[in-house]
Amino acid sequence: MDYNERPILVFWEVTRACPLRCRHCRAEAILNPLPGELETDEAISFIDSLTGFGEPYPVLIFTGGDPLMRDDIDKLICYAIERGFRIGLAPSISDKLDPSRIGALREIGVKFISISLDGAEPDTHDSIRGIEGHFQDTINKLSLFREKGFITQVNTVVTPDNVFELPHMVRLLHGLGIRIWEVFFLIQVGRGVDVRDLEPHEYEDVIHFLYEVTRYGFEVRTVEAPFYRRVVIWRREDDYDSSNFDIDYVASKYGLGSLYRRLATELIGLMGEPVREPSPKIAYTRDGKGVIFVAYNGDVYPSGFAPLILGNVRESSLVSIYRENRVLKAIRMGEFRGRCGYCEFRDVCGGSRARAYMSSGDILGEDPACIYVPASTG
Repeated sequence: MDYNERPILVFWEVTRACPLRCRHCRAEAILNPLPGELETDEAISFIDSLTGFGEPYPVLIFTGGDPLMRDDIDKLICYAIERGFRIGLAPSISDKLDPSRIGALREIGVKFISISLDGAEPDTHDSIRGIEGHFQDTINKLSLFREKGFITQVNTVVTPDNVFELPHMVRLLHGLGIRIWEVFFLIQVGRGVDVRDLEPHEYEDVIHFLYEVTRYGFEVRTVEAPFYRRVVIWRREDDYDSSNFDIDYVASKYGLGSLYRRLATELIGLMGEPVREPSPKIAYTRDGKGVIFVAYNGDVYPSGFAPLILGNVRESSLVSIYRENRVLKAIRMGEFRGRCGYCEFRDVCGGSRARAYMSSGDILGEDPACIYVPASTG
């Protein structure tokens, strides 16, 4: 797919209303909808406009807030499916998502669902999500989604509060039959400005650990850590026998620390020796390249974590904004500054544009969470 012409994913924040109080919420979601939310007819027109990208149409992800807080969400989902869009839904686990509602979503054609689970222990998840008992409710709902035949993805944000639970998350998800794990790395935006982040060397340890997780049949995706792709390329090109899970070799070869050793050792202890070689999949997308975000009021951003307004779908089509905006063109061309600008991985990785923007105010700046220092200075 030519990402200059069309994104593969359009994330649409259909509302900021949400019953949860998550500590890291980028949207600072509240219980009631904010003024300015796209009305039903505007939402229908927006869906129509996406056909202007041409086929294959982007995958349309209904997110929020909690998309189920919109009274017309079923109508919008059905309309998008009728127009030929593949869609995904990212609801919050709440009282709105009871068994009958889950069954109704499957009946109207929703196939792909993504649910957040931020810890392997109830106290950890409940603390992050802000509601006591939310962990068990999430586990129960994940089982229901699997029973109803949804393709189910679990999203996990990594912070110092839950990083040591990652191997236990692998065992938990494996037991639930979940094989798609999207790991979010913190961007300090919204309520996330008050959440402590990992150190850059810990990022490196964690993404090498995630590479090992693919040995157990998981499809691992990272959000705002595109340098995972650099690690995948390194590890694939290594002449080391990848079928051998040698923690000491990997830690020594790639200069990893105690966090990698601990996570990898616990992974083997909990899951046993892997029965396959690592099989990571990587897509060469990044904020603004293959991915675009539309907010509840029609504002367009490179991603939900990079609050740089590029336009509004009430005034211009998303097609024209995506294809013609000069910032997006620069992102797709890899016209970055700092280390990201002369890095040999700038096309396949390019760093987190959101983290660059939130740390320096420069959407084209370098990603401070990446420890890699390119050999060339351009």
